[in-house]
Amino acid sequence: MVFPLLSSQRLALTPINYEDRDAIFALFSDQQVTKYYDLAPLTEISQADKLIDLFNYRYKNGEGIRWAIRLKNTDELIGTCGFNSWSVPMKHAFIGYDLSSQYWGKGYAFEAIHMIIKAAFDGLLSCGALNRIQADTVPGNNASEALLLKLGFCEEGTRRQSGFWKGQFHDLKCFGLLSAEHNL
Repeated sequence: MVFPLLSSQRLALTPINYEDRDAIFALFSDQQVTKYYDLAPLTEISQADKLIDLFNYRYKNGEGIRWAIRLKNTDELIGTCGFNSWSVPMKHAFIGYDLSSQYWGKGYAFEAIHMIIKAAFDGLLSCGALNRIQADTVPGNNASEALLLKLGFCEEGTRRQSGFWKGQFHDLKCFGLLSAEHNL
């Protein structure tokens, strides 16, 4: 499988590799970034290597894909995005994303997520053309919810205490986007 490279005017979406370990560590050790994440802030650089291994394992085994979000003009990794899992027979996937807090509010997340949604619905990924993309948020993550709504996702309901991490149960708000609804 050839890893799909995507780009826009300001961003390049590329594979994540060990040369990105310092940037991945900085991203996932930021408590603002991991506040709503099912991952505690990283405390050791070796944890960044394990996260990179996980992202690459999912792709190599046909389970999902994660891109580095890079600024085109500097190649700096400012976040990650992708499909944490997908089902080829069911033609659906679960999306995930994160962005360095210093880049929040600049439209980078919208730009990156829009690219991967388009690629998924257009059948440009190894999973084939998807019909549905789902995202889950923790209530209170207003920025993520606003992003999903701007991208055309519909809020479909709340699954009570559906997640457990950081020692507690979390409600998860479900958002869905169908290929037929995607018009950006």
